[in-house]
Amino acid sequence: MTDKKLVFNEIDQYAEAFRDISRSVGSRPELGHEEFFASELLCTELSKYGFEVERGILDIETSFIAVFDTHKPGPTVGFLCEYDALPVIGHACGHHLICSMSVAAAVGLKAALLAGGLGGKIRIYGTPAEETRGAKVPMAAAGLFDDCDFALMAHPYHTFEQSGESLALDAIQFEYTGLSAHAAASPYEGINALDAVLQLFNSINALRQQTRSDARIHGIIDNGGKAPNIIPDYASAKFYVRSASRTYTDELTAKVLRCAEGAALQTGCTLTTNQFEFSYDELLTNEALSEQFNANLIEAGIRPEQIEIGKDHGSLDLGNVSVRCPAIHPFVKVVQDRLLLHTEAFRDAAMTDYALDGMLFGAKMLAATAFDVFADPALLARIRLEFEQQMRSGK
Repeated sequence: MTDKKLVFNEIDQYAEAFRDISRSVGSRPELGHEEFFASELLCTELSKYGFEVERGILDIETSFIAVFDTHKPGPTVGFLCEYDALPVIGHACGHHLICSMSVAAAVGLKAALLAGGLGGKIRIYGTPAEETRGAKVPMAAAGLFDDCDFALMAHPYHTFEQSGESLALDAIQFEYTGLSAHAAASPYEGINALDAVLQLFNSINALRQQTRSDARIHGIIDNGGKAPNIIPDYASAKFYVRSASRTYTDELTAKVLRCAEGAALQTGCTLTTNQFEFSYDELLTNEALSEQFNANLIEAGIRPEQIEIGKDHGSLDLGNVSVRCPAIHPFVKVVQDRLLLHTEAFRDAAMTDYALDGMLFGAKMLAATAFDVFADPALLARIRLEFEQQMRSGK
């Protein structure tokens, strides 16, 4: 029996348990940092499979890190679990599949390492709130991925797609304070905070003409006043500023902040800004690791032309991990039709037997790829060299 066969057989042996994890988390959606059921379930299951579990990492209640150590020299792999849901529509991004996929991959890899006498560590990171204030950000900032030789996860999708790019992101709230007055009797005595917000939007709209094609600046007015006959003394807006690199996103954010300051000066309002979500870095795909994942897909029967080459899918907190250690974020097919993420149709399809089969297949591909790295020091060396070159070049 080949070592990868051991991986696959181990996952098949416990397939129904992994399916149950997906079903249980999927049928009980919890918002970011409220994933108490999912976190407890995942920690309990990992303990059953011989992983040592530490909960509440960095005082984030629903986070965890589970470790299996062979106590022999070798690389350290990180598998990423996400398990938060979206407001109203639940698990429409398939995070109930992501967490069970990573758990199954870790269990399969553990069996193969033990059977093959290979050394190293398997680490599973429970990372809450990917959709909002992603826990990978403070975890990465605290250095919790710095000793990982590589990290990987796979995202459910309507097709196979190789790991690509994501956008760096800043999330900024702008609050303007003015002076209320009667809008008909004495408007000249007021200072209109809503006017400041509208000026902010106009300035940003003008700024877009001078931004690169990868830039995305989009926002909403979340408070525009109380009544049309009252000059608003308070108004606020929330914006996302994104681009293909952290460096350019920082430049854009500085320009947007100047737009906001200009709007305050024009209207006489005072301005307060804050970040309402964490900043995300762009995803730096490790191509050596990505190519190995693709090779395993092809070996398993997926034709090369079935593996699409995608661009960005918005912003990921895995980007913050990818600047700390080599990482990939491929997409695996779990639904039959071309359904979009973050829709009720995808949510419903992601709970079917077809989706659960796709989850198990993705777990096998993750575990097989990780095993390849453990078994091939030359592959690990290529992965490390590419990462070091990316860090030196700032890409």
